[in-house]
Amino acid sequence: MKKVLSMTLVAAMSAGMLTACGGTKVNRVDSNQEIALTDRWNDKDSQLVSQEMISDMLSFPWIRDHKSANGGDKPTVIIQHVRNKSHEHIAADTFLNDLKRAIIRTGDARFVASNSERSDIRNERADQELNSKNAKQMGMEIAADFALTGSINSFVDQAGGDRVTTYQVDLKLVNMQSNEEVWNGQKKLKKFQEKSSFGW
Repeated sequence: MKKVLSMTLVAAMSAGMLTACGGTKVNRVDSNQEIALTDRWNDKDSQLVSQEMISDMLSFPWIRDHKSANGGDKPTVIIQHVRNKSHEHIAADTFLNDLKRAIIRTGDARFVASNSERSDIRNERADQELNSKNAKQMGMEIAADFALTGSINSFVDQAGGDRVTTYQVDLKLVNMQSNEEVWNGQKKLKKFQEKSSFGW
């Protein structure tokens, strides 16, 4: 009887230890803290690249030239598209939103909603005309002065278990009236993923 109880106790303790070792633990962390589990593009990359590239874009003379030619008015920018040409899935919408926030935050330029967003707003405005006494007028939208377009590319160099991944983001700003390219920016990120010495 004692032997059976001892074996039962040992089995129970072993099961408990296995459960503890194999359990999952989740902790809340600061959303601004980077936790890089792989060398893939992540939210911190998106945030840093957008901030640096918009800062560079706004340092070029196109803003000064626009204000000089338009009585001091701030230029209006629209983001047309940023194509993902990299080897992996990148949430382009997240990067676009980071670009938008970086533009708006500076206060140096205004931002116009995208084509699909404008379509939704126009439908809402048409509905207001039928159903609201203080409906917003049609034909009063602000046109974009400049269009921002670009792409995200990647290059992978691998030997054994080590890998270097380079991300290259190219953006350009084009004058909507003249098609003049007033800014062309490029940002590269290089990530080195080293094979664990334990073979994990």
